[in-house]
Amino acid sequence: MSQFWSWMVHELHPYVPGEQPRIADLVKLNTNENPFGPSPRVIEAVRAEAADTLRLYPDPEAMALREDLARYHGVDVRQVFVGNGSDEVLAHTFTALLKHEKPLLMPDITYSFYPVYCRLFGITAEAVPLDEGLRIRLADYQRPAGAIILPNPNAPTGIALTRAEIAALLVARADMPVVIDEAYVDFGAESCVPLVKDHPNLLVIHTMSKSRSLAGLRVGYAIGDAALIEGLTRVKDSFNSYPLGRPAQAGARASLGDEAHFQRTRLAVIAERERMRGALEGLGFEVLPSAANFVFARHPGRGGAAVARGLREQAVLVRHFGNPRIADYLRITVGTAEQTDRLVGALRVCLGVNG
Repeated sequence: MSQFWSWMVHELHPYVPGEQPRIADLVKLNTNENPFGPSPRVIEAVRAEAADTLRLYPDPEAMALREDLARYHGVDVRQVFVGNGSDEVLAHTFTALLKHEKPLLMPDITYSFYPVYCRLFGITAEAVPLDEGLRIRLADYQRPAGAIILPNPNAPTGIALTRAEIAALLVARADMPVVIDEAYVDFGAESCVPLVKDHPNLLVIHTMSKSRSLAGLRVGYAIGDAALIEGLTRVKDSFNSYPLGRPAQAGARASLGDEAHFQRTRLAVIAERERMRGALEGLGFEVLPSAANFVFARHPGRGGAAVARGLREQAVLVRHFGNPRIADYLRITVGTAEQTDRLVGALRVCLGVNG
């Protein structure tokens, strides 16, 4: 550790992203990347930005992109905020909306960046346990709190709440900000964006990395009451006035303009997820109901870490978490049909299954 670090750095435990190894003929099912490429229109738009104009700063307000997003979701442009991936949007959200005297409530098993942000920004948080089926119980969020954040679908479980359930929570907790992180919503859950008009305490966060195959461009956004968006903007402009470059803004707009590609690839992921689920269950795995582009599964006769190691030896990478409650589970990204077949073949080897 460096003697020149500030005191805060010594206390940090950074987020650990999914492994990005260089392994020959790798089947990479550990980082929830979309197996299908972005719209060809995105490629054209990004290439068009590789011009002399790169010497100029991008629009700091990303107004054209925000207007497109507002039209797409049926909201006012003042209700839209964009950032450098949803992780940056989340970081600004934690600073602007989630730091209060009373604790922030979040699930005990959830996106592991949340507790990292709490430590970074000095936010007091309480982890609310999932039930025995690894589901969020909204009744448990009636305790004293300053704010609430929930991913829907949850990660890494993939289980979703209904819009009606979240609407009831918003009414019950109208006195505090409620953030719904919808990184995976396009794969089978109900978006809460329609609730924004009636609930000024609601902020909904989206990413273009998953369902729109733009992980390499880093585009995320939030939709909420204009006052909430103003709070995020004040933080952004105190940190980085130009979070989205010209290629990212152009590519995101092009993606929004190709609804047919979005729907086709989104539905293809859902279909392959269900095929993967059936194959895993055929091998004896217990698979949680997923509304995401991954499944969360365990085998009653094998530990999760051992299966993950066995798969890696066969150049198949999945995600394993060390939390004791989920140590036997694997989070497996939905890939192509060929990748699913490789996964199933490798699992047969791990489990000693013939045929």
